[in-house]
Amino acid sequence: MSRVSIVIPMFNEARHIGRTLLAAQAAAHQAQLECELIVVDNGSDDHGPRIANELGARVLIVPGVHIGALRNLGAAVASGEWLAFIDADIEMPADWLKLLVEMEGRQGDVLGLDLDTPRQAPWFAQAWQRRSQRPGARPLHRVQWLPSANLLMRRTWFEQVGGFDESLRTGEDKDFSLRLRQAGAQLLLVNESLALHWGYEGSWLEWMSKELWRQGSHWQLLRSHGPSLRLLRFPALSIGAWCLDLLALAALLQGQARLGLTLLLVSTLPALLLSLRQSQRDPRLTLQLWALHGVRLHLTGAALLLNLCQWNVRRPARG
Repeated sequence: MSRVSIVIPMFNEARHIGRTLLAAQAAAHQAQLECELIVVDNGSDDHGPRIANELGARVLIVPGVHIGALRNLGAAVASGEWLAFIDADIEMPADWLKLLVEMEGRQGDVLGLDLDTPRQAPWFAQAWQRRSQRPGARPLHRVQWLPSANLLMRRTWFEQVGGFDESLRTGEDKDFSLRLRQAGAQLLLVNESLALHWGYEGSWLEWMSKELWRQGSHWQLLRSHGPSLRLLRFPALSIGAWCLDLLALAALLQGQARLGLTLLLVSTLPALLLSLRQSQRDPRLTLQLWALHGVRLHLTGAALLLNLCQWNVRRPARG
């Protein structure tokens, strides 16, 4: 029987870790895989480590490091030929491992499931999660990068690229994916089955705080991989939106209301185009994403400015 080592970084996830571990064990049982659960805790002050230990996980306490280091430390003590990485607030479906193990090698090398939110999540959390979902008519999608909320691969791929970049505060999943693709790995997103993200943003302020923190990865990724259209595209759109807003404000202050309003309208077009591309022709979702992308574009500009001032935004508490 093959063995899968499931590495779960954690910080103050007592609300979710029990559900996460039980679902992972059920998936391994259905796939007839031996299961090794490794929880790498970043210094929690709740009962998460105790709950994980009671449910049979090996718990490592490693405070004061970034999330990439937590995942690498878990992989370093893992003994399975398969490595899986899931977040502590992700509930994997029972067919997760069976489905992806059968596809590995024939259709992809590094695999992940699409994510959804529970029904009780607020509209902005649901819409933001839906933006990254692929159409259900095509169950398999070759992608440029996979988020690290859930990943499955053979250990050899992880070792070939040297694991996660431990210096990155955020964006470590995109960096990891880029290096995997450079090494020749095929990345596959599967939506035959969906994982549930329970750590959704419970308030508008929490959503904005998380996006401001996430957008702080742009300069680090550019320094690591050099300039490329893919990495420069969104920061450039953000800078353009800020410039148009400033020009609109100047026009309004000078009494040129028509010009100012026109510039404000033009500044919303990048957000509209992004929402149209991601909304799968759902008018309601298009409007929701239009608003969210507009806010995100401006948060990206703020994050870039903070990075230039050497001010690192702290990660807000998880939902």
